[in-house]
Amino acid sequence: MTSQTGTEDLAHHPAVNRVRETLRGLQAQGEVVVLDEHVRTAAQAAEKLGVTVGQIANSLIFAVPDESAPDGHRAVLVLTSGAHRVDTDHVAALLEVPRLERATPEFVRRRTGFVIGGVAPVGHIQPVQTLVDVALATYDQVWAAAGHPRTVFPTRYDELLRITAGQPVEVD
Repeated sequence: MTSQTGTEDLAHHPAVNRVRETLRGLQAQGEVVVLDEHVRTAAQAAEKLGVTVGQIANSLIFAVPDESAPDGHRAVLVLTSGAHRVDTDHVAALLEVPRLERATPEFVRRRTGFVIGGVAPVGHIQPVQTLVDVALATYDQVWAAAGHPRTVFPTRYDELLRITAGQPVEVD
């Protein structure tokens, strides 16, 4: 983590500001933290933050076939523990949809306003159905992306459910 000069621009990035303002509006407790370098995996994020990999809330956007959506797909956000992999067949069955498809970077940006690696649980430019891995409930604190691949914020499982209006589910 860092608070050094040089991260000032990143701390005020438009997507990060959108997350920060949304968190404030929802009266969430955590503050956005800027990391000193990009982290590409939950394990790297956990190492930088000094927490276990299970405490990292990975934000995964999936494209779900939906004829009523503008391009035939709607977005679903799965917030999963960094210690888990999403069983897409299981989650598709929970949602009663034929399948979850891997979302392209363009789809993610169009639906959320974020780039892959920086998808926050809140602050999306469009409403996104959200599922939250029940495994995150085993931790007193979890960390989620905050709008950019180098920004995160701490939260609790109950707060994550509240601020996302997420549905608690087993994802693996």
